[in-house]
Amino acid sequence: MSPLRISLFGRLRCVLGDREIIGLDARRVQELLIFLLLHRQRPHSREALATLLWGDRNGVQAKKYLRQTLWQLQSAMDGAGDGTPAALLRVTPDWIELNPNTSFWLDIDIFERAYMATRSIADGQLLPSQQALLHQAINLYEGDLLEGWYQDWCIFERERFQSMFLAMADKLVSYAECTGDYTMGVHYCELTLRYDHARERSHRRLMRLYYLAGNRTAALRQYETCVVMLHRELGVEPAQSTVALYEQIRRDDLALPATPLAHAVDAPTVDELYTQLKTLQDALSVLQGQVNSCLSAIERTRRPIA
Repeated sequence: MSPLRISLFGRLRCVLGDREIIGLDARRVQELLIFLLLHRQRPHSREALATLLWGDRNGVQAKKYLRQTLWQLQSAMDGAGDGTPAALLRVTPDWIELNPNTSFWLDIDIFERAYMATRSIADGQLLPSQQALLHQAINLYEGDLLEGWYQDWCIFERERFQSMFLAMADKLVSYAECTGDYTMGVHYCELTLRYDHARERSHRRLMRLYYLAGNRTAALRQYETCVVMLHRELGVEPAQSTVALYEQIRRDDLALPATPLAHAVDAPTVDELYTQLKTLQDALSVLQGQVNSCLSAIERTRRPIA
């Protein structure tokens, strides 16, 4: 049986096998589950959760609503099938947390691990294995975190994950430019602009990538798009660096890179090699964790052969 899969990018989805778990329609049930998933590294006191979710009620009422919501959540997860998600929560009279001994697939966990494994790598210095790890993470980003949710704690987390998304996409754009894969670079630039229309850095990089790919017309048009978006979203004019790049492209005198993969021509130093290998080790650890989760889920469902 497939393990439990939970996605928070775009909208909340809880899937077991090929079907979504029912019983999670109530907004408060979703909110409780989402908060526990976002803050899965530690337990939470019942009092704190009651205050967070029902701060407009008195303490007794808030705790009563929390008990009811917790019961609904446990009922939905317990009935999901064959007991796999039954132990998703660990509940005591005073504390509630995700059970650390229960394995399940969570998109934001994989996404965050990929970011942590590569955040110290300078732009243009990614290894192919690190590029693959970031590509996998970027593909999980099917939309901003929990679109349509406007609680303060949710907005903060949404902005945090979007910042990670933009940072990882920037690294992939640098990798694409260094390797001469301008089509891939254009793709990742367009992805960033889908979520931040007025991100001038991405407009600038997209102008440059179009030019390097031999499409000067598209590069000039991208500048016009940049001007419109900056005015519409922020009410400002382009920065001088953006205007200067536009003028270079217009005059057709933008300097071309000497050669793709120029950063990889020289042999790495011992320190650089250590950093690269350590990052690769972190990436492999992430993949090993995913494999272990799947194996654990399968082993729990296996029945001994008579």
